[in-house]
This record gives sequence, C-alpha cells and structure tokens, in this order.
Amino acid sequence: MEETIGILIARSKDLISELLVAAFSRNPRFRVVAHATTEAEVMAALERETVNVALIGAGPVDASTNDIALLCRLREAVPSVKLVMLFEKREPKHVVEWFRYGARGVFSINGSEFEMLCKCVDRVHQGQIWASTEELGWVMAALEGAFVQPAPLCVVNAKGINLLSKREEDVVRLLMEGLSNRDIAQALNLSQHTIKNYLFRIFDKLGVSSRTELLLYAFNSMKKTPSVPDRFDSLSAIAS
Repeated sequence: MEETIGILIARSKDLISELLVAAFSRNPRFRVVAHATTEAEVMAALERETVNVALIGAGPVDASTNDIALLCRLREAVPSVKLVMLFEKREPKHVVEWFRYGARGVFSINGSEFEMLCKCVDRVHQGQIWASTEELGWVMAALEGAFVQPAPLCVVNAKGINLLSKREEDVVRLLMEGLSNRDIAQALNLSQHTIKNYLFRIFDKLGVSSRTELLLYAFNSMKKTPSVPDRFDSLSAIAS
C-alpha cells in the first residue's frame, strides 16, 4: 500500500484554492492537512500534523521577496517538508530564486491538468525536482553564469546529519563549477571511474537521478540567508 502524502496548501482562499482542496481530498493518495492563509495557520499545521509537501501560492511579480522569505521560514522550521511553488505568472529570475532558497518544484496552475499536479507532488515527495525544460534551462543558465564561492554545502537530513562525505561534497562543488568528470578526476587526483562511482553514491543518497537534478539540489543547499522580514501578518501578500 502506498504511503499517503500529507499536503499543506498555503494560498489565499479563492476558487482555485477551494478546487485544489476538494480535488486532493477525493484522491486517497493524498491528505490535505490544512489550507492556510496566514503564517500562524501554517506554523500551527506544521506543529500538529505530519506535512510531507507544502504547496505555496506565489504572489505577483513584485512580491518575490516575500515568497523567498516564506520559503526560508518553512525550510528552517521543518527541513523535511518539500516545497512547491504554485504560480500564475512567472519570470526566469523568480523561478531561479525559488529554487535557490528551497523550492523543490514549480508548477503553473494556469491551464494545467490536476493529474499533472498530483504527479508533481508525488515526484517531489520522492525527492525529485519538478520543473519544465525551459525552467530548468533558466536555472542552469544562472548556475553557469554565477561565480561559485567556496561556501559550504548544507546537505543534511531532517536531523541535521550530513548526508555526504567530505570527498563527495568536493565532487558536487566541482560539478557546480561546470567541470566534467575528467576535469573533476584531474582536480582530485582520482580516476574517472572513481568519480562515476562517487556520483552514483551521491545520486542514491540524495534521491536524484541525473546531474541536472543534483545541481538543482546542491544549488538550494548552499548556505545563503536573505534579508527576511521579522513578521508575516498574512500570506495574502504573496499569494495570488
């Protein structure tokens, strides 16, 4: 029997939100833990219920800072919860920032079938990344164009225990710098076969299946702390 996925919907109360709650409630694969519209409701739900995936309603284009702040708060409060941004409008820079600060998936609720959202939630729950080819291209372009500082990765489980060894982190960091397996092998004075074995072990530990998913995982695992408002009175400022 498949595990039931606990879903938290953090989005303003409108027709779309009500339809999402009703649709998920009819599917035995999912359990809607709460439909929250305020920070207090979100935190209360996280304290009393087991939440596996949180669906966050992204706000207007000019509300990106609030989106990021909420992502960071949820990620810090319950690291085990997987975060998916629901949006009606998007810009490449915001998709990149959502992934940078903790989102594991992005999903357009305009013209998309509910079955695809179910698939998105299920895949993200399994530890995979959900994004279109175009959205992945935006993130990869940002990775390629960024100067990667030697900031520490923060690849830990829900208990804060490191998932990767020091050598595995070295491989991931060099991969983020755009190096090929051959270049990584030369940099670490190892064989290409050894690097491939390291990558297979890293894929298995992190639940990813490709270099792209690994890069996205590492991208939002870098220790970054944005400027976050001290208080959210409501999610209405970030929810569409």
